[in-house]
Amino acid sequence: MPPRKRADAVRNEQTLLAAAAEVFVRSGVDAPIREIAAEAGVGMGTIYRHFPTRADLVVAVYRHQVEACALAGPSLLSTSDSPFAALRAWVDMFVDFLVTKHGLAHALQSDNSGFEALHVYFLDRLGPVCGSLLAAAAEAGEIRDDIQPYELMRGIGNLCIGRDDNSRYNPRRLIELLLNGLRR
Repeated sequence: MPPRKRADAVRNEQTLLAAAAEVFVRSGVDAPIREIAAEAGVGMGTIYRHFPTRADLVVAVYRHQVEACALAGPSLLSTSDSPFAALRAWVDMFVDFLVTKHGLAHALQSDNSGFEALHVYFLDRLGPVCGSLLAAAAEAGEIRDDIQPYELMRGIGNLCIGRDDNSRYNPRRLIELLLNGLRR
């Protein structure tokens, strides 16, 4: 078992991962490491010390974003004006995550088994969270009650494809239409 990291080291790593996620959403997973370092307020050596390869960094950001989305669901349900507002806020986070996920396969290149394991992890962590948000919104009478979490997540994922190919394409606009289509 590896030694436990100090609390400040964990915080620093989380700050670095959040900064990398922001850069990946804005510039893609091929963004220069110096851009990530500047966003995080650290030197490039700090990034390479934590994540020796770009694939290591991308996978860590991926896991970080999955956990952030998973933890956000219950929090949004307890703090939002309505379950549908919580669902909408969660979907916005999910879309940011999908932008990073889209470049993951390229960053991992030939490690298809690693990518598949991450995909299973993603579904296992986020499917139940999406399901609880959908159930709460349906129970409140805000949306239809026949939507499955996998269907919604897959639909949103499909709408996010093509974002890189066309600057005039705004998947968030179509996702808004999809969410409005769930309404009663």
